[in-house]
Amino acid sequence: MGSAIIQLLVLAGIAVFLILRLRSVLGTREGFEKPPLSMPDPASRRSDSRREFEVIQGGVDSDITDHVPDGSPAAKALAAMKMAEPGFSVGEFLHGARGAYEMILMAFERGELEDVESFLAPEVLDSFAEVVRLREDQGLTVEANFVGVRELALKDATFDRDTGEAELVVKFVGELTSVVRNLSGDVVEGSPSEIKRQRDIWTFARRMGVDDPNWQLVATGE
Repeated sequence: MGSAIIQLLVLAGIAVFLILRLRSVLGTREGFEKPPLSMPDPASRRSDSRREFEVIQGGVDSDITDHVPDGSPAAKALAAMKMAEPGFSVGEFLHGARGAYEMILMAFERGELEDVESFLAPEVLDSFAEVVRLREDQGLTVEANFVGVRELALKDATFDRDTGEAELVVKFVGELTSVVRNLSGDVVEGSPSEIKRQRDIWTFARRMGVDDPNWQLVATGE
């Protein structure tokens, strides 16, 4: 019996030694173990990406805020125009307005309004035509050359949701040479070598969401 007890004590001592040795190497674990980290579900990642993309897409529209203050009545009008006609772009409109300004201004200076009639509202066409008639009655002719647009800025925008009628007010500062001659060919105004600046505030209008994409000049001013 004595030898059996001694053997048990020896085995117990070895067991205690092994436990202490393992604890010194592996450390201790108390309470519950944290579950292993799981890899995110790919579908979840795609969903999060979509949500992030949607937030970015729903942010500030630089096509509007590059031209008018964010949150202003003009900005709200432009946003409403885009809702009525998703393909509308403020930048593209201003690019077209630049070309229309040169074309209409030169047609007026040279008295060739028939080339731009479709771009003019009846009231504007009548007022331009009256000036051209007065020049002709006085025997005056104008020789003009367009140099370029020095400044172009969108000044205001309005939109009628009921009628779909949109109006955009644009400031132009153009540069051109202009000479007015009498019946004898003498210069009575201007100089062929002097570049003058022409300042205009023009209002363009059209109905949004219709097939006709052409804007008309409906008002002029300085």
